[in-house]
Amino acid sequence: MTDAVASRITGRKRSKRARPKPNGWAWAGIIIVAVGLLLAIFGPLLAPHGVGEIISDSNFEAPGETTVMGTDALGRDLLSRLLYGAQLTVGLALAATVVGFLIGMAVGFSAAEVGGRYDDFVTWLIDTFLSFPPLMLALIVIAALSSSLPVLIGVIAILHASRVARVGRAIAMNVAALEFVEVARARGEKLFSILVREIWPSTIRPLAVEFGLRMTYSILFLSSLSFLGLGIQPPDADWGSMVRENMDAISVGKGHYLPVLAPAFAIAILTVGVNLIVDWLGAQSGRGISEELTK
Repeated sequence: MTDAVASRITGRKRSKRARPKPNGWAWAGIIIVAVGLLLAIFGPLLAPHGVGEIISDSNFEAPGETTVMGTDALGRDLLSRLLYGAQLTVGLALAATVVGFLIGMAVGFSAAEVGGRYDDFVTWLIDTFLSFPPLMLALIVIAALSSSLPVLIGVIAILHASRVARVGRAIAMNVAALEFVEVARARGEKLFSILVREIWPSTIRPLAVEFGLRMTYSILFLSSLSFLGLGIQPPDADWGSMVRENMDAISVGKGHYLPVLAPAFAIAILTVGVNLIVDWLGAQSGRGISEELTK
């Protein structure tokens, strides 16, 4: 037991020393995500007009002295709606990811540590949720409960939880078989203590990769729902609904394509930023999530 504890302490000291700094691409991703978070927090305060305020009788008005980015299909200020949209797009995606991740980790970690019938039940439950196409499940829930912020967060969180539980269970089972976890069990530590103090610290890096992947999925899935008219409802704005509302700019925008290109570009650049961070974390984790699942 003494050797196991010593190896555990040595391993943790080594992991603390071996913390490589982000490379250039990772820093680019960090800056993009940081800007997105700042816009989500302060965007509405910076917006020159209200989210639904009509400032012009002309739709798809080109940028000018009164509007930095022009107007949208209803004569509303495009810049203001982009800033308001950042709050819902980033905030909603982050909330859904955090909720789903916490639920998935709790279920997956506990299944790996408890085992037995509980593990069998959790595995069956995960497989059941994964068998449903995500979009179809979202359509059913939204059709039954109508679209609202809690419903959207709940739907995306449930979709995340099943996948995070599967990944977390696979990683936690590898860690649970290590000597220092066996030592903790021999000391008589409680389940919660083993999960939080022993298993969790050894799974942070691969789970950070999974969190980034889930965050990217949240942004794209929420934008897809809004594009289909099932996400954020008018007069509120998120970037996906802005693309749907301003699709006519392509045909009748008189060369003013910003109303549809700006929110689409915002979605793309934010997901690219998250993926740059994920790629760096994945390269530093020593082994990817897919390798964990094949063990």
